[in-house]
Amino acid sequence: MGNEAIAEGAIRAGVAVATGYPGTPSSEILETIAKLRPDGIYAEWSVNEKSALEVAAGAAIAGARAMVTMKQVGLNVASDPLINLNYIGIKAGMVVIVADDPGPISSQNEQDTRRFGQFAKLVVFDPSTPEEACAMVADAFECSEKIGRPVILRPTTRVCHSYASVELPPQLPRLAPEGFTKDDGRWVIFPRLAYKNKPAIETTLRRLSKELTLYSGITGDTKTMGVPGKGIVAGGVSYRYVLESFEILKERGFGDALQNVRLLKIGTIPFAEHLGFVFLDGLTEALVIEELDPVIEDALIRLSGLYGKRVKIRGKITDDLPLAGENTVETIVKSISNFLCLSNAGDTSGCDIPETTAETPSFPVRPPVLCAGCPHRGAFFAVKEAMAGRRAVFSGDIGCYTLGNAKPLDMVDTCLCMGAGITIAQGLDRAEHDAVQFAFIGDSTFFHTGVSGLINAVYNRANIVIVILDNGTTAMTGGQPHPGMARTLMGTAAKRISIYDLVKGIGADDIQRVNPFDTAIAKAAAERAADLKGVRVIIFEGPCVNIVPKGNVLTVLSEKCRNCGICVRKLGCPAISQIYDGADGKIDIAIDETLCTGCGICRNVCAFDAIVPRNGGEVK
Repeated sequence: MGNEAIAEGAIRAGVAVATGYPGTPSSEILETIAKLRPDGIYAEWSVNEKSALEVAAGAAIAGARAMVTMKQVGLNVASDPLINLNYIGIKAGMVVIVADDPGPISSQNEQDTRRFGQFAKLVVFDPSTPEEACAMVADAFECSEKIGRPVILRPTTRVCHSYASVELPPQLPRLAPEGFTKDDGRWVIFPRLAYKNKPAIETTLRRLSKELTLYSGITGDTKTMGVPGKGIVAGGVSYRYVLESFEILKERGFGDALQNVRLLKIGTIPFAEHLGFVFLDGLTEALVIEELDPVIEDALIRLSGLYGKRVKIRGKITDDLPLAGENTVETIVKSISNFLCLSNAGDTSGCDIPETTAETPSFPVRPPVLCAGCPHRGAFFAVKEAMAGRRAVFSGDIGCYTLGNAKPLDMVDTCLCMGAGITIAQGLDRAEHDAVQFAFIGDSTFFHTGVSGLINAVYNRANIVIVILDNGTTAMTGGQPHPGMARTLMGTAAKRISIYDLVKGIGADDIQRVNPFDTAIAKAAAERAADLKGVRVIIFEGPCVNIVPKGNVLTVLSEKCRNCGICVRKLGCPAISQIYDGADGKIDIAIDETLCTGCGICRNVCAFDAIVPRNGGEVK
């Protein structure tokens, strides 16, 4: 996997401290380091990306090579220390790995870390394959140490999660750190220091735009300058898609048309202007293929205007490529064919590529849902039942429980970013006083950025109900440990931070600890909280189904079942379904025993005692 290759590259580059916060598509990088357990490397899941970056920064300032990992939205959390760190610098190399998520597949947005790099004046390495990502890590560390500032490595989802055979680089020596050297003129950021260092940062970026060419280059004819022609520019994984598209088009008989096409690969930011200048010379048109923002496209447009090159730059801005979503080989084949005006008959009056005769099978639409036996379903259901007939707003957050917005639960009215549910609810209450404001947040997210929201609520005397969904893990990203658990990333014992004690210490007006699988008690807790005033907190404590053994599987007694469908219509559990019996036209309720975990919530809602443990006894 690409993330494993990045981890191997970091180990062999001599990294000493590796930190991060889990988030798809970056999580496996640190997990691989923890799994391999190389001597001399410290690794941790930090409480959030800001903390992770600051821990890594401290190590780099003391002379140890450091790496921090996160997904693109996590970079927003880490942006404050990262931008300032670029001004004061570091002693040993520091690589910030930010995994972008075109699509987006598992993120709130499609932000482009290359843009952040330009904004923060940071170097960005943009790998196109797992092999290249592995090799880039050592070069990124070397670049960081050369300029004395952190640099970014920006793999995207397909680079992170694709598989390849990778030849690992040699192991570099892991040098003992020199230690921290006191120098308040270097490490203490004052306005004067920022003013002094900004010109040096700008000068360094200009120099690097000429020097960073290892992962960039031109393929094709550059000797016949002045002869009109066409060129294609690509960066990141899109470059590999372009190469694959060329092979497909050659197989379709368009090899001759591709021979004179000039190809430019861009693998780093700042943009290599001299390569761009050489590439554009003699061209009439250039097609830029990249994911997310038109970063390379903007650079070429600027370059053309700066040097008076009359080249038409095409790409996202000209709607030659989609403005959002991932690139694929199929979409790029179409874009290149349209750009080169290729047609099946060789008629350049039309620009459509030959239609494929292969039929794509249709697949059923399967929207994401909470797992069978998920404790969050019990919490959502109990609160929904308690608020029936009352005006209530349910602010959500980032995690598995975001799936609570799906019907039939329909229990997430807002979702913005990590930790925002608690503070969004406060703002809603300030504007609308006649509604009960609920804020749902998971245990890991609460530690990440929810604690400050709770403090804000208590300090400003908010009137909200905070529901903390404590399932004992960071479930959505793969079950990583967090401060509420008794172990670290490296598997060592840790002091468990009690959510209850933390909430009590902050000063919430009312706190309840509830089992979400006990529907009656959970509903009563929600009703009680709704009737009180101030900052009320319900901590629903129920383990994630992926960290506990399966319980006593349930089954439906057909002789008792009235086929009312309440268990299906109200819970939305994937283990429960309605099956049509064509023989007698009857609709039966069935429980899939391979999915059922025996949580018992469906048994709680059945008014006819038709749902029972398959093997007798009680549910878990």
